[in-house]
This record gives sequence, C-alpha cells and structure tokens, in this order.
Amino acid sequence: MSQIEKYQGIIPAFYACYDEAGAISPERVRALTEYFIQKGVKGLYVGGSSGECIYQSVEERKLVLENVMEANKGRVTIIAHVACNNTEDSKALAAHAESLGVDAIASIPPIYFHLPEKAIAAYWNDISSAAPNTDFIIYNIPQLAGVALTLPLLREMKKNPKMVGVKNSSMPTQDIQLWRDEGVFVFNGPDEQLISGLVMGACGGIGGTYGAMPELFLKLWEKLNAGELEAAREIQNECCRIIYALCEHGNLYAIIKGVLKVRGVEVGNTRKPMPGLTAEDQPLVEKCVGMIDAAIAKFC
Repeated sequence: MSQIEKYQGIIPAFYACYDEAGAISPERVRALTEYFIQKGVKGLYVGGSSGECIYQSVEERKLVLENVMEANKGRVTIIAHVACNNTEDSKALAAHAESLGVDAIASIPPIYFHLPEKAIAAYWNDISSAAPNTDFIIYNIPQLAGVALTLPLLREMKKNPKMVGVKNSSMPTQDIQLWRDEGVFVFNGPDEQLISGLVMGACGGIGGTYGAMPELFLKLWEKLNAGELEAAREIQNECCRIIYALCEHGNLYAIIKGVLKVRGVEVGNTRKPMPGLTAEDQPLVEKCVGMIDAAIAKFC
C-alpha cells in the first residue's frame, strides 16, 4: 500500500473504553476496534481527544494501544497520538507505539505555557526521534491547545523527513490548503466541515463523531469521490444536525458512548472531570440514535 493510500479515507478517533470501576478495559478496547473495522473504516486514530488522553496515565495509554493493535492485526491504518505535557513521557509513548508497529504517531503542541515556535519544533522532533522509523503527524487544534500551527513552524518541521502530514482541526478550511500546498498530507479535523476540507485538498478525515455514525461518513466519502457533490452535501448537512444534537449534553463523548451502548458496544462512561452520562441523559441518547438510524435508512 502506498503512503497516500494508507492515509486516504475515513479514520474515526478512538474512544476511551472503561470498565464499570472506571479502569481501562482491554476487552472493550478490542471489541470497539473490531466494531469499527467491521464497519469498513480506513483506520483509527488512537489516544487523542476522543480517547480522553489527558486524563490517562502513560501506562494506561500504552495498554489501550496494545489492545487496539492486538485486535487490529494489520487490517487498518493505526495512528497513535502520543503527546503528553512533557517530553520524556511523550517519547516513551512514541517508542512504545513504534515497537507495536503503528503506521504513524501524532502530537499536539505542548499546552498551558505558550512556548516559542523553536521550542515546539524541538518538542515534536524529540518525540519523532524516539520513533525514528515511523511517520510523524502534527495535530493542529488551536482552540484547545492554545497554540496554532504557522507556515514558518510547518516549514521548520518539514526538515524532519519523518514529518508527513497535519491533522488539522482548526476551523478555517483555508488552513488545509495552506498545509497541502507545502506538500504534506492533511487530514480534515472538524467533522462539521468534512466535505469542505476534502474539496480543499484533505486526503481524508479524522473525526471524533465518526464513531457514532461511521456509515454516514463512509457514504459521504463514497458520494464525494464518485463526483456526486449534491448527495455528499445532503449527507454532510444531516451529519451536522446530528452533531449539534450530540453536543446538547455539554460532553458529546458521553452521549456518543450512550449511542454505542444502544448499538451493543459497551465502552463505559467518561472519566472525571468530564461530565458523564446519567439516566437523565437517556432521552437525548435515544433522540440521537433515532436521528442516526433515520439518516442511515435514507442515505445508506
């Protein structure tokens, strides 16, 4: 498989899987991996925002990735987000990811302190050096990280031959064009604008709501690549309406986990301090399930 083929398509962001006591559940990690693969996705993005990475220890994150890889058995592309808020832990996760044979590692910039770009580049290059045989992907999500990727920073990172792309979760779609024009792969991040990002040149999408409705995003991808723009736009519009409903709770991951439970995939609740799913939220879960089912029946 060529490099572009490896990264081209619909890649759900993997959700944190806990048992009833709130610990990582290897069994549920493996089951969710299999669920996504059977849906036909191109790959999985493990250990990012949807994976609640900032609320997990290094050892917990290793455990998650180990079980994803065990279940996957090389069937789909695996991108492991390895960033921690210090370099040594990030390097440890990068080295571990490479030892398991992931396709790529990814990293947000260091958060909290607003570091100069030379320090951010050093951080990313240090992480990449711990996995010298593995592709490196920048994760640009300025609305949460507090730091935005710039052209000078990207051009500095291009000196690293393992840096191959950007997971771009900034809202302006023009950013996708900017990064793509620099000769790197770009993944669309905001799910609400997948169709726009693909038109602007993204090679695929990595999304936190894809897992709640993979059928719809896969169908959108199919229609757009078949040149059926109006059909793709109609699916995107319905996906946006569903996303807005998923966000009514204040923590979309809690509602998504409720949706998955209805689908027969138990992944537990969210981890504090994120607000978890309660009995009072079940009507919203059912509303979202109904919307998703209706859209699948209409478009798929």
